[in-house]
Amino acid sequence: MIRKFLVSVFVCLLNNVVFADGAAASAASQSGSPFGGLIPLLIIIVFFYLFLIRPQQKQRKELERQINAIKKDDTILTSGGIYARVIAVKEQDVEAEISHGVRVKISKSAIVSVIDNNKTITPEIVKK
Repeated sequence: MIRKFLVSVFVCLLNNVVFADGAAASAASQSGSPFGGLIPLLIIIVFFYLFLIRPQQKQRKELERQINAIKKDDTILTSGGIYARVIAVKEQDVEAEISHGVRVKISKSAIVSVIDNNKTITPEIVKK
């Protein structure tokens, strides 16, 4: 749905650009608003803000909140795809255990997600 909308907006804008030569000749005879060409651009800017930029900002703030609330025994997922259990939390780093007796130091910026330990993970059954 979003793609269809974007395609239609770009087709309208392209249509205006292609026929701009003919419109320039007739523009001298017509009196229109000088801001009429800015309306489609403003619509696109508002659309991108509401549907792309704003949700990303919310997601980033939520992840930042989760990272700041990390405590001992939380399970985290790193950007490398490694699940680890938090042993100690420092200002910029987290000491985590990825296997029994294997401890690593992970930068907080490499944490992608904090997994809720109370939530049980059930495998998804795919029916054919």
